[in-house]
Amino acid sequence: MRLADCHNIEDFRALARARLPFPVFDYIDGAADDEITRARNTAAFAEVDLVPDVLAGVEHIDTSCTILGRRSPLPLMLSPTAVQRAFHWQGETAVARAAAKFGLWFGISSLATRSIEEIAALTSGPKLFQLYVHKDKGLNDHMIARCKAAGFDALALTVDTIVSGKRERCLRSGFTTPPRFTTRALWSYATRPRWTLDYLLRERFRLPNLETHVAEGTRKAVSIAEYFNTMLDVSMDWETAARIRENWGGTFVLKGVMSAGDARRAVEIGADAIMISNHGGRQLDGSRAPFDQLPEIVDAVGGKIEIICDGGIRRGTHVLKALCSGASAASGGRLYLYALAAAGEAGVARALAILKDEIERGMRLMGVKHIAELTPDRLRRR
Repeated sequence: MRLADCHNIEDFRALARARLPFPVFDYIDGAADDEITRARNTAAFAEVDLVPDVLAGVEHIDTSCTILGRRSPLPLMLSPTAVQRAFHWQGETAVARAAAKFGLWFGISSLATRSIEEIAALTSGPKLFQLYVHKDKGLNDHMIARCKAAGFDALALTVDTIVSGKRERCLRSGFTTPPRFTTRALWSYATRPRWTLDYLLRERFRLPNLETHVAEGTRKAVSIAEYFNTMLDVSMDWETAARIRENWGGTFVLKGVMSAGDARRAVEIGADAIMISNHGGRQLDGSRAPFDQLPEIVDAVGGKIEIICDGGIRRGTHVLKALCSGASAASGGRLYLYALAAAGEAGVARALAILKDEIERGMRLMGVKHIAELTPDRLRRR
């Protein structure tokens, strides 16, 4: 299978699986416990049908919108994800450049393998930094200060990851950051020579936004679960979130909100947006899909805050359904990670072009000229 044979996100997933050692693929693809929530996130979109209009004169359509104060050509964001250098040697650089080509928001994680400053120098497009709150408050303040100096457009505080979910695929494979060549997985690494040689011979794996304060993840190999369970601040609460918002002073997002009550609290502390997200099903298995929870949260906040539906997006029609349900925009991580793993920057760019085409074609087939016309009356639940 070649990049040219990829015509949807599932095709990129198949190509990524063929090209990655299985511990690395399972880190991207896997989730918590029985992976019920991971499956729900995408399956939820199939429970709702689009209702199209015809004879609408859709020669010219407008897919643009405003997200977090920046104009975006599409109602789509690329969610922040960790350790991208493990998936392809280009890592976050590839994603930043592909996002810039399409003018899209993208985010980098605290556990990114490219520094805040490197990413800022790559693009003037809209950039978001995802903050994990560490027990080391000096590290938290240091990352925020670096984001300010580098001109990042928004800060997203991840609120659903005070401890790690039980990611059983990673437990079985022994995946760590940096990746280690375990005995059980040695054959898989040996039979993926392109990935293995890129990992061994190109620049060293680093977590440059953390290494000023901690060795874990750069000089000391650890599992993601071990990192989260030992390094992150379990005591984080609403006062913590409010202090971080004040310290940051710019556009502020809470990522991982899933209840109507928490959405209202986000409004009260002055957040500009929430990302309805269950961390791709990687934390609390058995939680609802963000798309299923979206109408309840939309009703709860009454337009007082931007709402980004994060999770399960695999098709342009999923984006349209999220907007019909009241989301300001949709966002996803695996939708570009599979493509990154499959073919680096070229893969991400092809995936985004496919999603752009699906959004545009879907709008025309629905008889919609502007995304503001994507309203609840265009959906029917089964």
